[in-house]
Amino acid sequence: MKTLYIECAMGCAGDMLTAALFELLSEEQKAAFLEKMNGLGLPGVHVAAEPAVTCGIAGTHMAVTVHGQEEGDHDDHHHDHDHHDHSDHHHDHHEHDHGHEHTVPHLHVHDHIHDHEHDHVHDHDHGHDHPHEHEHGHEHHHHHASPDHIRGLIDGMDLPEEVKVRARGVYDAIAQAEAKAHGCPVGEVHYHEVGALDAVADVVGACYALWLLSPDRIVASPVHVGSGTVRCAHGVMPVPAPATANLLTGVPTYGGEVFGELCTPTGAALLVTFAQSFGPILALVADKVGCGVGRKVFDRPNCVRAFLGESGDGANGAISELVCNIDDMTPEALAYACEKLLSEGALDVYTLPGTMKKGRSGHLLTVLCDPSHEARMARAVLTHTTTIGLRVRRCEKYFLTPGAATVSTPYGEIDVKTAEGFGLSKVKPEHASVAAAAQAHGVPYQTVWQAALDK
Repeated sequence: MKTLYIECAMGCAGDMLTAALFELLSEEQKAAFLEKMNGLGLPGVHVAAEPAVTCGIAGTHMAVTVHGQEEGDHDDHHHDHDHHDHSDHHHDHHEHDHGHEHTVPHLHVHDHIHDHEHDHVHDHDHGHDHPHEHEHGHEHHHHHASPDHIRGLIDGMDLPEEVKVRARGVYDAIAQAEAKAHGCPVGEVHYHEVGALDAVADVVGACYALWLLSPDRIVASPVHVGSGTVRCAHGVMPVPAPATANLLTGVPTYGGEVFGELCTPTGAALLVTFAQSFGPILALVADKVGCGVGRKVFDRPNCVRAFLGESGDGANGAISELVCNIDDMTPEALAYACEKLLSEGALDVYTLPGTMKKGRSGHLLTVLCDPSHEARMARAVLTHTTTIGLRVRRCEKYFLTPGAATVSTPYGEIDVKTAEGFGLSKVKPEHASVAAAAQAHGVPYQTVWQAALDK
């Protein structure tokens, strides 16, 4: 089974992960990747893969410039003025676009890891007349980009639909995490425009490289988040920053070895969107190793590594089963609880009838979830049902990688679900799409269904 393993021994940032995946591509794919990334239509954005070395390990630094300026370049001489600054090894600029606070006019937040605190530690409540424009070598018109604006940028790109779906998912995760961190609606999360452009390049680049690699299975290591504090426009924040902590809920993490922020919100969002599980990888025969290098220098290699190769034909994922017996809820109340559990992230919820103690009729409730969400889902079961305890089983699982596509039929475009892996490929037409086409053309449902399958 073609398996991708992402090693996060020094955290993760968007540019570092993109560079690591880039190194796994063939030479033809690398050329196509750079051509595609520089033809996306992002104003002033240029992407270049630069050779880099960290502690004697050769790798690639993915340089994303906006109008010729790479975020963080102009303030490198401030790197060492505070040992609790960002440890800004990844210059994953832009991505700490914290939610727009209601009480701070025009607030926008640059990424924690760019040593911007000497210029931007104030809250910008004086408006947008920033005295640092000359340092960038060009004007940064400080408008703001909403989640809808970012989604529009991604939708307009000449990229495979699967890449755009995954990129939108990454941004949705970031927006939700930032909104939760700052107590505002998702729609009020705003991204600094210039930072947003290179952030989009990082996110789209990682998603596009992953699409080119097309692994059957993706596993990530526990994530090193760093330690200490970091300054941003909101003031001094703990590491991991609130949005990063929200994104990594349920993911194994550790810190304390390095001062500063090692995992950024964009890096965290990419990891939780990509990885099917977190932990050690067993029995992987790696064919290629990619090394994405960050900008800062540490006493250890500052990189994200990606290993691509064949793992055994065993299970390609893991799942948790949460099980409990319930004999004191009405069927209506239990059905409502099941709906709530699904809405809160359960992969599946089902009940089986049973006879409990003293001959009482009851149900066996089973909730399936990703192991990284196990604790959260256990709390949800305890919250929405009458049970006072539950059992947990962690299982390996075999699954086909899901996807989505659209097929052309005599009755119009029909949405289909796809699934691939283990040498198999499956297609299933979407019910709503089939029903709408059947109604519009006055033909039987099964006729449209079969036409979609035949494509």
